[in-house]
Amino acid sequence: MIERRRPQKPWRAAIVVAAVICAGAVAHASEVPAQLVPIHAATLSSEIAARIDAIAARVGERFRKGDVLVTFDCALPNAQLTHAQAALTEAARTLEIDRRAAAQKTTAQLELDIPAAEVLKAKADLAAAEALVSKCTIAAPFAGISVEQKMHAFEYATPGQPVIAVLDDRALEVELTVPSRWLGWLRPGTPFQLRVDGSGKTYPAKLVRLGGRVDRASQSVRAIGEVTGEAPELLPGIEGHAILTPP
Repeated sequence: MIERRRPQKPWRAAIVVAAVICAGAVAHASEVPAQLVPIHAATLSSEIAARIDAIAARVGERFRKGDVLVTFDCALPNAQLTHAQAALTEAARTLEIDRRAAAQKTTAQLELDIPAAEVLKAKADLAAAEALVSKCTIAAPFAGISVEQKMHAFEYATPGQPVIAVLDDRALEVELTVPSRWLGWLRPGTPFQLRVDGSGKTYPAKLVRLGGRVDRASQSVRAIGEVTGEAPELLPGIEGHAILTPP
């Protein structure tokens, strides 16, 4: 009796070929330079011309939001504030007296316009004096740490002159530059690993946003990420590499 061999179905061969192709198409991880940068950083400047009385936050010292970091000598602005308060009180009393006289028909109503205008003028002068006195101190715009002291106590500051540089070292971002060809798969939320130069330690991170344009010269895009775990040892300025794997 002759045994007939069953012909091999072509779809089985197709499955084998597809499996080989998929096995060889393993995505490889790529690395790009990365750096930790603070979300909040500022160089605080003087808004008035005055001598610095004290700088409360020395380099490396921490502060809370609203803490007074710099105090200026404001004897003259304070005197001007006192004068403006007295002028407003005088103008207000004069207006009240004239109003009582007008009520008794001894003074024309038209004559009240001048003292009323004086009151408005005194209020404006008081507001200007209060605004000037408010600039006699520099308060912390956020909680953070002092990183550079550009002036010292007893030095004379001019408007716009930098006095102290501060940043928030607890809120950091990972700044990296990626090839523009990655835009086909790179999206906010894409996970990656941040490997710190020097220590070699890696931290889990994710992409949070992409830059709005492609650099023509390098054909690259700026991307911003964040470390997803607790890492208090990380500081602004630390450099490393972001390790990303295409899907």
